Amino acid sequence: QVQLVESGGGLVQAGGSLRLSCAASGLAVSRSAMAWFRQAPGKEREFVATIRWTGATYYTDSAKGRFTVSRDNAKNTIYLQMGSLKPEDTAVYYCAADRRNRDNYSGSDQYDYWGQGTQVTVSS
Repeated sequence: QVQLVESGGGLVQAGGSLRLSCAASGLAVSRSAMAWFRQAPGKEREFVATIRWTGATYYTDSAKGRFTVSRDNAKNTIYLQMGSLKPEDTAVYYCAADRRNRDNYSGSDQYDYWGQGTQVTVSS
């Protein structure tokens, strides 16, 4: 049984930083495509970043230069380090996993497993 558990969300002022964690069980993050998505109120879920089984990383344009996705294989956990946060980053952030490492990494339908989400609120 696969479980993804996010943590690290909270309230932060604009310009601040947060680190989100996603602890996985039932699969190995080192052999899976892992990703972060977010969903703001009234908006569709959108891709933020991914780390592939090869270690390659990809980001949405708004995250480039501000966010970093990484993993700790020993802890079977991935992270999203977020900096220079803006009010428009406010959303529920979800961790997702794709065991088949499919190519369309930004599509939410490519991911088979999802966490429960963690709220990030950036105040202006």
